Amino acid sequence: MRITVIGAGHGGKAMAAHLAIMEFPTVLYNRTADHVAAIKELGGVYLESFEAGPRGFGKLIKVTSIMAEALEKAEMVMVVVPSSAHADIAKACAPYLTDGQIVVLHPGRTCGAIEFNKVLRDNGCTADVIIAEAETFIYASRSDGPAQSRIFRIKEAVPLAALPSKRNQLVLDYIHEVFPQFIDGGNVLQTGMNNMGAIFHPALTILNAGWIETTHGDFQFYIDGVTPSVARVLEALDRERVTVAASIGIRARTGMEWLKLSYDAVGEDLNEAIHNQPGYYGINAPPTLNHRYLFEDVPMSLVPIASLGQRYGVSVTGIDGIIKLASIIHRTDYWRRGRTIEKLGINNLSTDELIHYVKEGVLGTE
Repeated sequence: MRITVIGAGHGGKAMAAHLAIMEFPTVLYNRTADHVAAIKELGGVYLESFEAGPRGFGKLIKVTSIMAEALEKAEMVMVVVPSSAHADIAKACAPYLTDGQIVVLHPGRTCGAIEFNKVLRDNGCTADVIIAEAETFIYASRSDGPAQSRIFRIKEAVPLAALPSKRNQLVLDYIHEVFPQFIDGGNVLQTGMNNMGAIFHPALTILNAGWIETTHGDFQFYIDGVTPSVARVLEALDRERVTVAASIGIRARTGMEWLKLSYDAVGEDLNEAIHNQPGYYGINAPPTLNHRYLFEDVPMSLVPIASLGQRYGVSVTGIDGIIKLASIIHRTDYWRRGRTIEKLGINNLSTDELIHYVKEGVLGTE
């Protein structure tokens, strides 16, 4: 199976190298040619990893900054870029995608596949393409140099859903050739509403803004940054997210359930559960407020959750407050920049029509 990886950042380089080491014909695309010049010259990426993890030189069949070249003959397209770039990538892909190709967003954040699909159609793409999204990124990884990457951990179970969800099994059958770790995530509303980063990242960053700017992030983000009062805010935001999910027929995991499922961390409340998660010890805060926890997670995760809540009658005052504070800090309007239901083209759908769309891929207007 020929695979194209779009994006040569921390995650994209790791995935491309790993795929190549597993001997899948792999193409790496990055829109900035200079960023992949060293990889192109070497013909691949050197990968280091944890004990028993993948390592070696991943030889790529092509490294390109031309989208037409990147997508030619690709059976599966792995989009590994910040979710704030998904719309731009969809627009760039639209003229070149062909029937039968599968595009997977790693991850979609919230409503990523819905946005990607709409941008494709708005830009004249009529190909029968399946868009899917992962609930979270499969690796913990980082770039170790211009043509070097390192994987710290590979997650054991990552929910994935296709748009429409009736094609979930088809996508899983393909991706299991490469990554058996992916499991059925229900539908793209489910994967999007189970986005825990939306709750943990922006609020924790804003509530520790003074400390971050004073120390440049020289404190443990979750261990020092989460206090009983901060945790109560996170719990309130989490309740809003879960209630929004329920309003559209989704049973979303709570933060406490997610910590138990992902890390076997438990406690009397969210504060205790977070401090009982050994993996959080040693993780420092962002060094600056100009960080993806705000400029990506707010418009691409919190805005769609709040927008859905407002449409279907759920109070999202806490989430809206975080969006407004982030907008003030960054001197922008994240409501205007974010994934609102109007931008996603789903603002006129009833809950039944919305569920029908994610299951069958047909909008009520079609």
